[in-house]
Amino acid sequence: MAHLRESSDKALKLLRTLPRVQIGNLRPNPNSKQNDKRGRAQHGGDKHGAGNKGSGQRQNFMRLGYETGNQPFYMRFPYEPYYKGHHMRREYPPISLLQLQVLIDTNRIDISQPVDITTLCNSGLLSLKPAEMQYGFQLTDDGLDNFKAKINIEVQHAGEAVIAAVERNGGIIRTAYYDPRSLHIVANPKKWFEKGVPIPQRMLPPQDAVEYYTDAKNRGYLANPEEISKERLVLAQKYGYELPRIEDDADYEMLTAAKDARQLFHGLEPGWTPINL
Repeated sequence: MAHLRESSDKALKLLRTLPRVQIGNLRPNPNSKQNDKRGRAQHGGDKHGAGNKGSGQRQNFMRLGYETGNQPFYMRFPYEPYYKGHHMRREYPPISLLQLQVLIDTNRIDISQPVDITTLCNSGLLSLKPAEMQYGFQLTDDGLDNFKAKINIEVQHAGEAVIAAVERNGGIIRTAYYDPRSLHIVANPKKWFEKGVPIPQRMLPPQDAVEYYTDAKNRGYLANPEEISKERLVLAQKYGYELPRIEDDADYEMLTAAKDARQLFHGLEPGWTPINL
């Protein structure tokens, strides 16, 4: 009996400390109520998170940029002419003089032969994606002071300082244009030769690129050779170095080797069909 009296006293003491029973503090027992629907938004889950009718509920996915009738983001701001035709602009992935020197020092590139897109891609460290509007390589001036190689190289874009760095060492640099089809071929010649079809001609540059590739200052492949010789001397005087005489060089034939404006590969003429022996 003493045990029951002690338990009742504890219960009464606890009841005196608890608040009075009111509507505000009434709660159902835990897990006594089960919700039949998934509690999602105002519909309680009967729409399965897909909204109310329309294309969004029928998995008819809307096009990229469509904002269900609202003014699209790309049309909310004033027109900027800078972006006109940006998806059609030609890109030139950069390769620095430092990277080129490392490729030469590690025997990834043989400088006893002329260097072009095919040579750079066959190094295994550089790649070209013509499908992404990449039209060749741009030679940049990073590592300008450390470049010591004598090389005959053909790229698609190069600055004045880069041209001076190559010619100071007795080398030759040339900028040339390749159309998209030609780029696919020269970037992966093995795949093309396996087809056993004739080598096509390289197309001439478009109207907006003619000025660059006919300018002797850019060492364009369509420029007058006599003007290029004059510009070589002018650049040597500007940068303060003595221009080496290519005529007296032991590698004269390699340094003066150049492709025709319609040619894709050194030593292979357009129209030739490779034969797999």
